[in-house]
Amino acid sequence: MSRSKHSYFYRNSLSIVFITLFLVALVAQAVFGWHLHNDELTKLGAAAIGFTEYLSSGHFFSATFENFQSEFLQMAMYVMLTISLRQIGSAESKDLEKPEVVDREPDPSKEDAPGPVKRGGWRLTLYKNSLSLSFLILFLVSWVGHLYGSFIDHNEQQVLQGEAPQTLAAYLGEPDFWFETFQNWQSEFLSVASIVILSIFLRQQGSPESKPVDAAHMETGK
Repeated sequence: MSRSKHSYFYRNSLSIVFITLFLVALVAQAVFGWHLHNDELTKLGAAAIGFTEYLSSGHFFSATFENFQSEFLQMAMYVMLTISLRQIGSAESKDLEKPEVVDREPDPSKEDAPGPVKRGGWRLTLYKNSLSLSFLILFLVSWVGHLYGSFIDHNEQQVLQGEAPQTLAAYLGEPDFWFETFQNWQSEFLSVASIVILSIFLRQQGSPESKPVDAAHMETGK
């Protein structure tokens, strides 16, 4: 069916809805985080800060990027591990025996093939791995953002409690940052394992993340 027969929202509704939900949740997090941080500052005898100032604080950076980095790590691992690993019966796995369309070599003669496919060489090599590379870069940037925010917030707490601020190297030896990191990572790995395993036996009619309702449990892939 021609793309022009559908509205812009219909053609992009999945991304629009999720981006909208993300922005609403981010604003809500910022507002409640601001109140929480001010409560903490007041208890330590410091003055409350304004909302705009809070948005550049270590507390906000730490909380925000702490979640970002775990999500991007989840997606990077999922994209890369599903290349070679299998789970019999799962809608999230490639077939155990048959070759998949995603494994075929790109055809530069296709009229609508992306530019890197037509050019070949290093551009094609980069493009063939661009999804996983993008998620890895986003993960690393978010990890650094989380480290920066957590480090700044930790030292602010140190000063308010009458203690000397720590160096970054010393902070990395403390459990705080790693506790925050691994508590997010484990939840992401569990969520991926859940969809991989539950999609073997459970169904959701109409969802591309599910096998057809009448598919056998041990039928692998969608």
